Parts: sequence; structure tokens; C-alpha cells
Amino acid sequence: MTSVALLRQITDYANRADPYPLYAELRKTPVVRDEDGPYLVSTYWEIHSLLHDPRVSSDTRNLSPEAARTISQEEDPNLPPPFIKLDPPEHDRLRRLAMRPFGPPHTPRRVYEMRGELGEIVSGLIDGFRDRGQVDLVDDFSYPFPVTVICRLLGIPREDEARFHGWADTIAASIDPAHGTADEREAQLQVFRQARTDLASYLAGLIEDRRRSPRDDMLSAMAAGYGPDGQMSPVEMVSTSILLLIAGHETTVNLITNGMLTLLRNPDVLQRLRDDPDLVVPLVEELLRYEPPVQLLPQKTTLADIDIAGTTIPKGAPLWLVLASGNRDPQRFLDPDRFIPDRPDNQHLGFSSGVHNCFGSPLARLEAQLALTELVRRLDNPRLVEDPPPYRHNAVLRGPQHLGIAFDGLRQ
Repeated sequence: MTSVALLRQITDYANRADPYPLYAELRKTPVVRDEDGPYLVSTYWEIHSLLHDPRVSSDTRNLSPEAARTISQEEDPNLPPPFIKLDPPEHDRLRRLAMRPFGPPHTPRRVYEMRGELGEIVSGLIDGFRDRGQVDLVDDFSYPFPVTVICRLLGIPREDEARFHGWADTIAASIDPAHGTADEREAQLQVFRQARTDLASYLAGLIEDRRRSPRDDMLSAMAAGYGPDGQMSPVEMVSTSILLLIAGHETTVNLITNGMLTLLRNPDVLQRLRDDPDLVVPLVEELLRYEPPVQLLPQKTTLADIDIAGTTIPKGAPLWLVLASGNRDPQRFLDPDRFIPDRPDNQHLGFSSGVHNCFGSPLARLEAQLALTELVRRLDNPRLVEDPPPYRHNAVLRGPQHLGIAFDGLRQ
């Protein structure tokens, strides 16, 4: 089987439920080039090396003109790129400014101090399962939980949360490839652009309000904060807020849903977690390795010729790093296709690595730990309605579109 055929199969929806045998085939050649241009890197140490290589760029403006023509131009021309799509030093400046109100070293307890509020949200959502007997975990829990958390973190007024959820729904759906005729795809794109425009306008107004009357939330801190890096401009604040919504929210939905799916497929591990809730900390790390919510990083490029694993990737070439394949590399992980909840030395690639290591990883970890612990504790005899469940079309942010779970009742 050729590497070209493998790439097509990896992105083919028919293989979304289980892409891992394809990744194993791909790893036989650590670096391959697809006929359409991108280089795919699939082995752990090579991916890790490139994630730490300053010659690898996340800014699509560094693609060669030929490669750039194949990239979908969906960015808002009225907003600067979010820092996840920038390189140092611009990336570092914006990331440091965003981190000041979010985590160490300036506000090291912000995420930790949200634990109680997160627990209340989790309990309230599970209470809503009462007298039902069956739920769709995505619609009823995995989606509303992190989007509500982001509303609280940013400082979205409670009365506006429903509007914010609506924009988040539309923008999240836009991450999946558009389907249908050309006219239908264009109509979908217009809906997405309108939602993003409306959300940006709303956030700009809220940031201005927080500048005049600051509160104890992240938007206020970004609007009022100064430091060695100066201050974010209003459009940079809007761009960063949208990034937090999309990147932080979408990955956590998949992490929680993939987590429950994996536990229900491994009832012995589910019982271990029920008996020992502290197991959840290493268990979430193993989930990030075994079923990572971000399967691959496309749209990277090279700032110079890079020699790796016997192949030269030329300057300006598009580069795909297949994180989920690296996480199953037997050269790095013993028995990689087995789910081992207390796996030692679990330096997975689930949150990427290097300068683009996931900004929101502390919050995502805490959300997943609280969610899985309570779901396992409170659902009596949970079981899958359908296996495999229907998956979202997206090959990058892989997770079930719906996950039906039946149960006999709720425990207190």
C-alpha cells in the first residue's frame, strides 16, 4: 500500500472509527510525501524533534506560493491570526500576555480555584439525566460542560450564555469539512463567517465594557493588564478570546467523550476508577496518549531544508505531524495499542510539545478528571447504546458526534 493511499484512507470518513491500523502502516516509513504536497511525519521521536525545531513554522504565510494555494482561506481578514498560528517572537509575546490572567507565574491558582465551580456544573448536568435511562453524552454533557466553563472563565454574563453557546455551536461545526454541493458549502461558509463576525463584535463590546468597569474575569485582566510585553490591542484580545473558545472547548469535548467511550469498552478499568477515584490523574494522561482529541497537526511548514529520518523536507513545504500515530509508536511506548491507566513515563503528544504546547492543558486536564470521575461514580450500570458510535467527519479533531449511553439510574 502506498503512502498516498494511506493518507487518503486516514482522511476518509469510513476509517474514522479506527484509524490506528493505518497509522501503524504509516510508521513503516517515518517521513512520506503525499502526491498533493504535504510531508507526513508519523513516528514519536521525529515528531517530538520537529515540534522543538525552530525551523518549523506554524504561520501559513511561510508556505511556498504553490503550497499556499492548497490552504483554505477562511481566516477573518479583520482580525490578526491567533497566536497558535504565529511563530516566535510574535507568538511568545501574545502567549505571555494571555497567560498572565490564566496561569503561572502571575495567577497560578486561577484554574485550581475553579474546581468547586466546575464540580457544581458537572453535578448539575448529571442531575439532568434523572428519570431518563439513556443520554447522548455529547449533547447532554461533553459539549455544554466546557463551553459553560469558558463563559465563566472569560466573564460572559449569565444572561448572554445562551447567545454565546449558539455562536460556539456554529463556529465549532465549521471546523468539520463542509459537505454537499459547491453552493451548499458556500452557504455553510457564509453562516460560519457571520457567526464569527457577530461573536467578534460582541466580544469587542464586552472588552470595552471590562476596560471601563473591570471584574474578576479573564477579559477584564486582558483589557486592564500591562507588563513587560505591553498590552494586547483590542483586536488581539478578540482573536485570543475566540482561540480560547474554539481550541479549548473543542478538544475538551472530544477528550471527555473519548474517555467515556474507552472506559465503557474497558469495564475493568471503569470499575478500578469507581473504586479508586485518584486513578483519574494518570488515567487522563493515558487517554491523551491512547485516544488524543487532536489526531494530527496540519498546515505546518519549514523555514529551511530539514533532514530527518533519511528524508529532506524542503523549505516552504507543507508538513503534517501525526500526533496520534506518534502516541502509538512501539519505539517509544511498550504495548502501545493497550489502554494502561497507570502507564509509567507517559510523555505523550496529546497536548503537542515545544512552544505550542497546549495553552489550556491545565484546565482541560481538570475538566476531564472531574467529569470522568463523577460520570463513573453516579451512573448505575452504564453501557454503550452503539459501538462504534457515529463520528464527526473531522480527521484532525477526532471524536464521536454522538455517544448514546444507557444506564439503570443515578447514584447520589
